[in-house]
Amino acid sequence: MRLSVPEMSCAHCKAAVEAALARAAPGARVTVDLARREVTLEGAAEVSAVVAALVAAGYPPAPS
Repeated sequence: MRLSVPEMSCAHCKAAVEAALARAAPGARVTVDLARREVTLEGAAEVSAVVAALVAAGYPPAPS
């Protein structure tokens, strides 16, 4: 799953997004591309849980 996270702009944002996704999708491999403002998850993860975690952390994904 690949999501655009336009509010993510710095190393602190990256760390907050990674932490939120680690809680929402334990065991999933999370890759954050800060330059492109994208997050990629590999593994079992429910889209609704991932989106909810990002919104709760203050980094809502852009609509696809």
